[in-house]
Amino acid sequence: MKVKTILVSQPPPKTETSPYFDLSDKQKVKIDFRSFIHVEGIPVKEIRNQKVDFKEFTAIILTSRNAVDYFFKIAEEMRFKVPDDMKYFCQSEAVAYYLQKYVVYRKRKIYVGARTFIDLTKLIKKHKTENFLLPSSDKLKPLVPEELNALGVKWTRLDLYRTVVSDLSDLEDVFYDVLVFFSPSGIESLFQNFPGFKQNNTRIAAFGNSTVNAVTEAGLKCDIEAPSPDTPSMTMALDKYIKAVNKK
Repeated sequence: MKVKTILVSQPPPKTETSPYFDLSDKQKVKIDFRSFIHVEGIPVKEIRNQKVDFKEFTAIILTSRNAVDYFFKIAEEMRFKVPDDMKYFCQSEAVAYYLQKYVVYRKRKIYVGARTFIDLTKLIKKHKTENFLLPSSDKLKPLVPEELNALGVKWTRLDLYRTVVSDLSDLEDVFYDVLVFFSPSGIESLFQNFPGFKQNNTRIAAFGNSTVNAVTEAGLKCDIEAPSPDTPSMTMALDKYIKAVNKK
């Protein structure tokens, strides 16, 4: 069956130069965006119950913009002034750039990974004497603690926000040719919102091994997988698939 409509389980792009817009124009398909999950801050009372003293730490590991936002939000609420000599280890350039919202970039010690957490651990390894704080969501990828423990560094996890299923009830009678997922939480949201969901002719696209596994474990067929050597991005994987099926 040809692909005419796609639902991406993420917020709409904030720029007009998104590759999804290019894909829509190129392949003449309709692409909608909708967050299947969102994050909510954990109340200060619950954070205090984790018994973490901010003053003990000399470095912070930041894996996302959410981690940046919620760390500084909680620091302010708990009246903790982040020291000027605090070291920041950012997983990517995007996270490091976002950090400028809260600190004067050129006056801080900021270390930036290439893209993945594995990349960042190479920098963390060079600073093994630091005491690291890891602001986190309630759903932390197992890879992160595994890698930090393997390095033998002193680190503490602090849950500051949680992943919550979004209300998608308005989509109950709306059908798409392709549903695009980027995390197991997206699959969880799908079935929480629509317990009787049947795949039928809907194609499922999944980014990352954990998402692909979540799709198959839910009894669904994963038709489009990314990344791969020839399709490193989801838009490239969608483009390749659409070219193949829409020609028929």
